[in-house]
Amino acid sequence: MWKNRRVLVTGAGGFIGSHLAERLAQLGAQTRCLFRYTSQGSMGWLSGSSLRSEFEIVYGDIRDYESVAQATKNADVIFHLAALIGIPYSYQSPRSYIQTNIDGTLNLLEAARRHGTQRILCTSTSEVYGSALYVPIDENHRLLAQSPYSATKIAADKIAESYHFSFGLPVTIARPFNSYGPRQSSRAVIPTIITQALTQSSVKLGSQHTTRDFNFVSDTVEGLIAIAEAPAAIGKTLNIGSGTETSIRELTELIFGLIGAKCPVDVEEIRLRPEASEVDRLCADSLLLTQLTRWRSKVSLQEGLAQTIEWIAQNLGAFQIGSYTI
Repeated sequence: MWKNRRVLVTGAGGFIGSHLAERLAQLGAQTRCLFRYTSQGSMGWLSGSSLRSEFEIVYGDIRDYESVAQATKNADVIFHLAALIGIPYSYQSPRSYIQTNIDGTLNLLEAARRHGTQRILCTSTSEVYGSALYVPIDENHRLLAQSPYSATKIAADKIAESYHFSFGLPVTIARPFNSYGPRQSSRAVIPTIITQALTQSSVKLGSQHTTRDFNFVSDTVEGLIAIAEAPAAIGKTLNIGSGTETSIRELTELIFGLIGAKCPVDVEEIRLRPEASEVDRLCADSLLLTQLTRWRSKVSLQEGLAQTIEWIAQNLGAFQIGSYTI
């Protein structure tokens, strides 16, 4: 269904967005990528992509309605991934998260409504659930804003939902759990552990008792595409996760085993979230997505980590090793 479909990806220069844009181009979509304007004309991770010539490049700002309206013009399908995502920075600059995640999503929805876009997929996050009341977490689990970041994502989800019910906008909310893989920045826990284990004599982390559902980026991308292909997904919220719960301590030992290194692990105070803000458990129930699309997570954690370690080892220059990335 993607051959010559006109598709817009916001946040296309980021970790998941760059993998998604490449996959859509491989499927034959006319892929337009919205990048935040900078004087350097950065395309993020797509700057070095072998498929760079396949993309239509648009510069703008998700916070600016006029540039969003121009980017969405004539798009058949929109994948909305543009967002501020770092949780620690949301403690310091919550207003910037409101402007990007909430106002930016509103801009996109209004532009899509104006242009009559056929499908809009808004990307959420498992952080909106807060610490699990039960696992695995299904889409009926309560929402709890344990950080300014998660508060803005909850608000963005609800605005998108309201546009479906109020205006009939063909919106689906995709809720990925913890994606990982090549190109992820060291603000995330897996690149943090790998970069330190490859280059240093000790590893500094925050909380290690917390659990997450780690899903390899290719599985996340295929989940997003499967949702966009399914008419029955319109108006729904769908989890994308592996259904496997892994603690940070277990994750660290697994990475050490794959690298062949054994480092002492030190808790660094700056890496700890405020106690009431820490999300203790996340594990996805993706049964609804599987029922609608037959999607399943395919890449095991061990296999995905091996691929990620190999990529990071070849691209260590892309990371600020040893320093805490907020």
